[in-house]
Amino acid sequence: MRIVPDGIYYACGLTLVGIALSYYLNPWIGVPFYVLALFCLYFFRDPERVPPPGNGLLAPADGKVVAIKEIDGQTRVSIFLNIFNVHVNRTPVAGRIASILYQRGKFLNAGHEAASAENEQNTLTIEGTIGKDTTRIVCRQIAGLIARRIVCYKKPGDALVRGERIGYIKFGSRVDLLFGPEWKTAVSLGQQVKAGKSVIAEWVTR
Repeated sequence: MRIVPDGIYYACGLTLVGIALSYYLNPWIGVPFYVLALFCLYFFRDPERVPPPGNGLLAPADGKVVAIKEIDGQTRVSIFLNIFNVHVNRTPVAGRIASILYQRGKFLNAGHEAASAENEQNTLTIEGTIGKDTTRIVCRQIAGLIARRIVCYKKPGDALVRGERIGYIKFGSRVDLLFGPEWKTAVSLGQQVKAGKSVIAEWVTR
């Protein structure tokens, strides 16, 4: 199982603290730190994913669909990630990154509707390609109540393969996906989805 480098650093640090406390104080004092080290390795896991065939718009994150809203002619699907979900984010469509905009903000509970507008977030606008057609997709990484760092591997102009890793958010968080009427929503409220595997919407324009 691949592990995000941050997870390895945290696990090593916690293990060293546990060893030091066990050696100088009491052997059992270090146990909670060893448990936390194992949890860090689990949390920062990064499994390989093979996208399903077809042109379906893929989930950018693992988690629960907490909102499906129509906003100014676009559909917004919001996915909430709890601490037990894989937190690596993936591109929902093949194409090119037109822009990346980082916005500082609050750290409200990512499950709440206000988090989409008020929380700290990183917005990627992707010019997707479906055969000879194009589509514009917005993928927004949103920090949550505990998450305080958003990591993005990409930069404007980068080409993307469908389902490719684009970054991750530490601990509980949210990812919003916005798409136009050329897509038909294929998920329902409360559904569990997986990044790079679950289809969020189907292509309807030819």
